[in-house]
Amino acid sequence: MESVIRLKHVSKRFGSHVALNDVSLEIPPGVVFALLGENGAGKTTAIKTLLGLTTPEAGSAEVLGLDSGRDGLAIRRRVGYVSERPMLYEWMTVAEIGWFTAGFYGDGYLPRYEALVRQYGLPGGRKLKALSKGMRAKVALSLALAHEPEVLILDEPTSGLDTLVRREFLESMVDLAAAGRTVLLSSHQIGEVERVADIVAIMHQGRLVLVERLDALKEQIRELTVTLADGAAAPPAIRGEILRRRQRARQWQVLVRYLADEHLETLRGEPAIAEIDARTPSLEEIFVAYLNEGRGEQPPARAEEVVSP
Repeated sequence: MESVIRLKHVSKRFGSHVALNDVSLEIPPGVVFALLGENGAGKTTAIKTLLGLTTPEAGSAEVLGLDSGRDGLAIRRRVGYVSERPMLYEWMTVAEIGWFTAGFYGDGYLPRYEALVRQYGLPGGRKLKALSKGMRAKVALSLALAHEPEVLILDEPTSGLDTLVRREFLESMVDLAAAGRTVLLSSHQIGEVERVADIVAIMHQGRLVLVERLDALKEQIRELTVTLADGAAAPPAIRGEILRRRQRARQWQVLVRYLADEHLETLRGEPAIAEIDARTPSLEEIFVAYLNEGRGEQPPARAEEVVSP
């Protein structure tokens, strides 16, 4: 399918700091795409590049077929955008800010905004400065959705919200994707993102470390807990891409990608192994493993890697 968001070999510096380093990605329509990374990884710079709010030094960006450098204003009119700290007119009420924003869009905006306000249980007559952070986030989302954008871009939208509000907020993104819209979500809430994302990307120090469909990624990665038999110094060769390995006495924990079922059964029969358990790791565990690899703490290990002291 034709991608609705593209970054092509984008690089951006702020002084000596490299915010984006040759970043390329494509996002198809009708998915929740999660952009994960530490603070300073480059997530917000990537989003601002897509929206035409910052200019890359190399490469190009497109949203809905429009060039971000040339058509930034047109892009911002067509997408919905919620930043980590939405700038709202504090002296307005919930109803007034909807009426004010409707002036920038066509007919139908205000009725849809009012419907969203009712859906989220927002008090229309209350001033924005009197709202909780969760309510303010819902106002920002209502404003971003009322013109029915094809693409919704959210930059840490649930930061600081309580658990129930975060969950409700993120689950509404699944409904949008099911309706054919595309959601680009930058978030630190990895455990909750795991519940809603179709595709995940991990950024580290301005580089893309990983871009994968989440279901495929979790099918391909297992955590093995290997208990050695008496007298064994190390487990036998584990064939796959070793993402993380830890040893505690006679027990090894290995996070491995591309481990064949047949090889796992072979390992169970090895005399050096007293017991071996396999489970599917969480997205957070996968995220930490790839980040450590990106830091150079553990170089990637490929097929036929021998896990040894």
